[in-house]
Amino acid sequence: AFVSVFLGSFIKKQQQDVMGFLAANKIEYEECDIAANEANRKWMRENVPEESRPATGNPLPPQIFNEEKYCGNYEAFFDAREDNAVYAFLGLTAPPGSKEAEAQAKKAQQ
Repeated sequence: AFVSVFLGSFIKKQQQDVMGFLAANKIEYEECDIAANEANRKWMRENVPEESRPATGNPLPPQIFNEEKYCGNYEAFFDAREDNAVYAFLGLTAPPGSKEAEAQAKKAQQ
């Protein structure tokens, strides 16, 4: 599984937030610039699911994918982080000993 973060030339704080979390947790990811790369922009716009698009205009970065699978936008990432569920959000297995793995183990016991 490989995480891609599609970035634009604005909303820097949100983009740094996502990448900072990924880097701090040693989650490998690739930055895909949509401002400088038309192919990235086209791919991102075509692959954000209909129900996750804004009512008007195009989806704005950051948008997060795992391979071809859409994970979500910044708000969805932020909510997952608040819930200790970022690995699940990214479609990854939480590492043993992480808060998220502990939370999943607790849920499984209930």
